[in-house]
Amino acid sequence: MKPAGYFLIVAAAGLALSGIATLGSSVPAHAATVQITMRDLEIAPAAADAKVGDTIEWVNDDIFVHSATARNGDWDVTLPPNKTVRLVLKKAGAIDYYCRFHPNMKARLTISP
Repeated sequence: MKPAGYFLIVAAAGLALSGIATLGSSVPAHAATVQITMRDLEIAPAAADAKVGDTIEWVNDDIFVHSATARNGDWDVTLPPNKTVRLVLKKAGAIDYYCRFHPNMKARLTISP
């Protein structure tokens, strides 16, 4: 028999491993998901537009580990091979980001209010 808190801990661990960056936040009615793919050591699209409250879904279709590392320090997401990681955007701005493992992989995300 499992302890009473066991399932809560397992569920919380599962959510943490799923790559969901924020939990319990309200999602604006306009919220959308913007998918960005890393494949063949390239980020596609290299320029993407989104809004505050949208979810960025980075998909790593490579056999290599990648990251989505914002140059301004807003985020640093590690993407294992063949995995997807999500991040809810919290503030507006134009953010350049790159892969810290492959610095030639560069992109820009423009976030409007």
